[in-house]
Amino acid sequence: MKFNWGTGIVIAFVGFISFIMYFVINMNTNKELDHDLVTEDYYKQELEFQNDIDKEKNAKALAENINWKKTEDGIIIVFPQSLDVNGITGKVFLYRPSNKQFDFERDISLSSHNLLIPDKRLLDGRWNIKVDWQYNGKSYLYKKEIVY
Repeated sequence: MKFNWGTGIVIAFVGFISFIMYFVINMNTNKELDHDLVTEDYYKQELEFQNDIDKEKNAKALAENINWKKTEDGIIIVFPQSLDVNGITGKVFLYRPSNKQFDFERDISLSSHNLLIPDKRLLDGRWNIKVDWQYNGKSYLYKKEIVY
């Protein structure tokens, strides 16, 4: 068989197609490269977006909003001192953008104005905190991106 420019072009096309197919197959089968949506029920959450905006407005209207601080024991979420802790209910959701297996949710049950998220549940790195809480029938929402 003679090697001429026509054979070279065919070999180049076959090589290029093989190269592209390798990457397509690798991207579809490699679990390290698997990226999911942030949440499974994305469209349902999108419909509730206006409720979240209203809750955030309510939170900003408070004289004092929720704060957080990092301690040796973990993260302490501090609720407004002017509110009665017995009337505060809701949930705290911690979202880990890099790995959804570390996401967790916790009910709010307070004996003081502080809620401790234990250090053993948290890894170093970025977290998104979402506190969806109610006080006297009014809903509030606090969102914050933190580095722990």
